[in-house]
Amino acid sequence: MIWLPHFGLQNPSIIQFKDSGKSKKDKDPVNKSGGKAKKKKWSKGKVRDKLNNLILFDKATYEKLYKEVPNYKLITPAVVSERLKIRGSLARNALQELLTKGMIKLVSKHRSQLIYTRNTKERAAVPEFLNSEVHI
Repeated sequence: MIWLPHFGLQNPSIIQFKDSGKSKKDKDPVNKSGGKAKKKKWSKGKVRDKLNNLILFDKATYEKLYKEVPNYKLITPAVVSERLKIRGSLARNALQELLTKGMIKLVSKHRSQLIYTRNTKERAAVPEFLNSEVHI
C-alpha cells in the first residue's frame, strides 16, 4: 500500500492506493528487467484433404462428361477435373475428344492453360455409343 497525504482536500484523511498486485520479487531493484518475452509460435500451415480422383473413366462419369460438360459456360481442365472428380491429365484428354467431335469450341490456347466454351451453334448430338451397352 502506498500512503499519500492529502493535497488541498477538505477532509484531512489519508488517501490510499492499492498496489498493482506485484510481488516483492518484482519490486526488487535487482530484478529491474521484465520477464522473458514469449517465443513466437509458428503456425503448422493449412492441411488439405488428399484428393482421390479417378484415373480412368467409369461408365457413369463418361456419360456425365458428354451430357453436362458441353453445357458449361467456362470449360477448363481444372473445372472438369474438380466437378467430375477426375485427374487433370484425363480431363485434358477428354476435352480434346469433345473438341474433335465439335461439342465444345476453343477460346484460348496457351501451353499451360486451355480455355473452352460451349458450342453455341448447332450442337453435335450425343454420340450413339453412349446409348448402347458399353463394357469397361
